[in-house]
Amino acid sequence: MFDSQEAVASKIIVALDVPNLEVAIATIHRLPQVQFWKVGLELFCASGPIILDVLKDQGKRIFLDLKLHDIPNTVAAAARAIAPYGVDFLTIHTATGLAGLKTAQAALEDSTTQLIGVTLLTSIDTSTLQQELQIPLDLPTYVECMADLAHEAGLSGIVCSPQEAARVKQRWGEEFLRICPGIRPLGTAAGDQARSLTPNAAFAAGASYLVIGRPILQAADPAAAFDEICRSLV
Repeated sequence: MFDSQEAVASKIIVALDVPNLEVAIATIHRLPQVQFWKVGLELFCASGPIILDVLKDQGKRIFLDLKLHDIPNTVAAAARAIAPYGVDFLTIHTATGLAGLKTAQAALEDSTTQLIGVTLLTSIDTSTLQQELQIPLDLPTYVECMADLAHEAGLSGIVCSPQEAARVKQRWGEEFLRICPGIRPLGTAAGDQARSLTPNAAFAAGASYLVIGRPILQAADPAAAFDEICRSLV
């Protein structure tokens, strides 16, 4: 599927879902082959932007997964505040609406940071979408609608489950990124992921990047687990 393990590694974002800066630094050192790290709410709330400086100092790429969701003025202000850190990707909920997406995108106009729209959390299934959230669309159609909003607002791509990646790629082409969490190699537990695929199946379905956390970080040997995933894709 890929020409080399290095090529694979550039497309796998490892979720640095750990409780504090000390554990984060130890994890980064334990996995020197990882090129791209996701910093989510837990770690960012615990460490603040210091973790971004740590990763930048080591030449790592950063997916800052804060899932901004607020009124247009606030999401724009937040994006503007994050821009100087030079992260590669920053997430915003597409349910923020078109106005909010456009203002956040405009706030990053002079930045290298790419804004990525979160379509629907991968823990949500059709039953939750329709019965709890009272959204009458079927799940693939809802994700496609959210992808359309992100594309119209000028975002660089979306976060979606690998099960929806093919439809989005077909609709908007290769350049509109599909970043897919909920990846579970064979033999690993699904956990709270309701819509997941294996790494091979996810890339085959049209994923641009995979986000993988627990199957790597909770493995007995995280470095070996990461290398095994990369080898399986070459």
